[in-house]
Amino acid sequence: MGMSQLKICVLGCGGFIGSHLVERILSTTNWLVLGIDRDGSKIAAHRNNSRFSFVKGDIDSCKDAGEFIEKSDVVVSLAALCNPSLYNTIPLEVIQSNFVRPLSIVEKCSQLKKHLVHFSTCEVYGTTVSASMHRPFDPKTDVFIEDKTPFILGPIHAQRWSYACAKQLLERAIFAHGFEHGLAYTIIRPFNFIGPRMDFIPGVDGEGVPRVLACFMEALLFGTSLKLVDGGNNFRCFTYIDDAIDALMIVLSYPQKANNQIFNIGNPDNEITIQGLAKLMTRLYGELRPDFAGGPALIENVTAKEFYGKGYEDSDRRVPDITKAKTLLHWTPKTLLADALKTTMAFYIKEYGNLILKQEAI
Repeated sequence: MGMSQLKICVLGCGGFIGSHLVERILSTTNWLVLGIDRDGSKIAAHRNNSRFSFVKGDIDSCKDAGEFIEKSDVVVSLAALCNPSLYNTIPLEVIQSNFVRPLSIVEKCSQLKKHLVHFSTCEVYGTTVSASMHRPFDPKTDVFIEDKTPFILGPIHAQRWSYACAKQLLERAIFAHGFEHGLAYTIIRPFNFIGPRMDFIPGVDGEGVPRVLACFMEALLFGTSLKLVDGGNNFRCFTYIDDAIDALMIVLSYPQKANNQIFNIGNPDNEITIQGLAKLMTRLYGELRPDFAGGPALIENVTAKEFYGKGYEDSDRRVPDITKAKTLLHWTPKTLLADALKTTMAFYIKEYGNLILKQEAI
């Protein structure tokens, strides 16, 4: 890796996935990175690297975006609005951010004959076949396979599916550009990536409702109850960010293996219910921070409507089949859930623990 000096354009380089990708490229290759994001705080440590050119701004309105794409060998498109609390509260912006505006990036890459590595979502699959038919989970039909599994989304009034639908339509546009205009593309469907720098803590460095891991960390850090939406009975497979970046680096290093392919990138061995996640994180928090861990953490059941608002539905279970990634990319995730959580939680404790103590003392 790194024998040829590739130029990688990373759109959304300052986000969770983007910051880890930039860090890996600059530390393990001689590649050049051309990055755009409206927030550069997570990549501040790399801003002085001579192989990293960064422009602060919105991708769809930034005058440098077209120039960066033109100069690059590969375009990694990470920019998205991907927070479940927003899907049914500002659905028009969700559709704009995940289909309308990114479509211009697809068209630009198609026009300039650039390899596009696009990050979609495992949410495009929607619910399992079994859930839609009100029967128990069946691994024969309900494990998600990239080129076989049907997409099953809820009705129009369940606006929670605005995100999945927008992402699905963009995938179809990418496929169509490959079919009609020869666009070289790779689509990644992430399954719940976790790791340091993944989200904000409300009232400390952001507002609103973050994703589940950050919600639970907020509760543990402040000593409040961990809220389980509809009992926390739905399942998720959590994937450590380093494993995910391993897969992405293979795609970038050996594009012929990934050309015009869709990959599930996830860890089926790390499946757990959200209720189980709350209990596991509570135990790990006690190990990581015994001086601040009191008695058993309070767990509170809330309805989806109470937590997310009207129009929210959830998918029951998202288990990836990763046969294609194993076969074509020779990639297998390595990090166990407890280890991934420990590292992620240790970051939150280091980053926010003292800040929250100071805030409480005021």
